Order: sequence, then structure tokens, then C-alpha cells
Amino acid sequence: MFRPMRRFRQQLTDEEAMRILKEGHLGVLSVQGDDGYPYGMPLDYVCDDRGRIYFHCAGEGHKMDAIRRDDKVSFCVMDQGTVDEGDFARRVNCVIVFGRIRMLEDREQIKQKAMELAMHIFPEQKAFYQKDLQTSGNRVQVLELTPEHITGKRVHEQ
Repeated sequence: MFRPMRRFRQQLTDEEAMRILKEGHLGVLSVQGDDGYPYGMPLDYVCDDRGRIYFHCAGEGHKMDAIRRDDKVSFCVMDQGTVDEGDFARRVNCVIVFGRIRMLEDREQIKQKAMELAMHIFPEQKAFYQKDLQTSGNRVQVLELTPEHITGKRVHEQ
């Protein structure tokens, strides 16, 4: 169902790919947008120990309409990369996740995952987010991406 990586020597191990997902906090979620156009947007995220990825978002808009039409998505994350001395090209590791996304329904789970996401990105702002979730927790939406295929790659563009 999913293609094997053409440049298989550059493929990351499953463990390396999962490490990049768990350490990262920003990626691009792509959905099937309006009129068949792909629609990608950068989103903060948190990845759990089972590889599920969670996003905080509004409950309506282009992204949500697309997800309601088709739950198949892809999600791409890159690390910060490095530049070797004497080289000008950056070496990066990237991970692409193919899977299905859904809106969480349970309000307590939504609040829990929203707080996990906040602590992953801004742990120093815990008090702010606790207060914010008390006042806006009933409007918060969280999406859960369940991976069907994860692949990682080392890239050295020249």
C-alpha cells in the first residue's frame, strides 16, 4: 500500500524516526483540500509513546472541513539539521507519517491532550495554560493522528 523508499540507504531506523517525532514540536499537516488541491499547514504537535500525534486547533475552518470529508492525511517533521564544516548544504532528518486523523470527542481527554501539548512546547507556561483551559476548555479542539505508515530519511541537499 505504501511505497518503499527509493533511496533506501538514507532511510532512518524506526527508532530514529520515532525519536525525531517525539523530540519535535512543529510539522506540516497535509489534507485533501477544496477542489482536490492539497492543503498543508504548520501545526504544533505532541507525539505519544504509541506514535499517535495530537494537534490543538479550532473546531472549524478549511482544515476541519477537509478532515470531515477525508480522514487520510500526511504529516511531515524535520529536525534542525546540521552543516558540516566546509559545506554549505544542510543535513536534515525528516519523518513523514501517513495515517488517519479524527477529532477527539471526550472533553476530559481533549483537555488532557491540550495540556500535554502545551507542556511539550512551553513547559514554563504551565500556570497560564491551566488557567486558559479552565476558561476555554469547552471550546478547545484536539485532533488525533493514528499512523498507518512512518518513514524517516536523512537528506543532504547539494
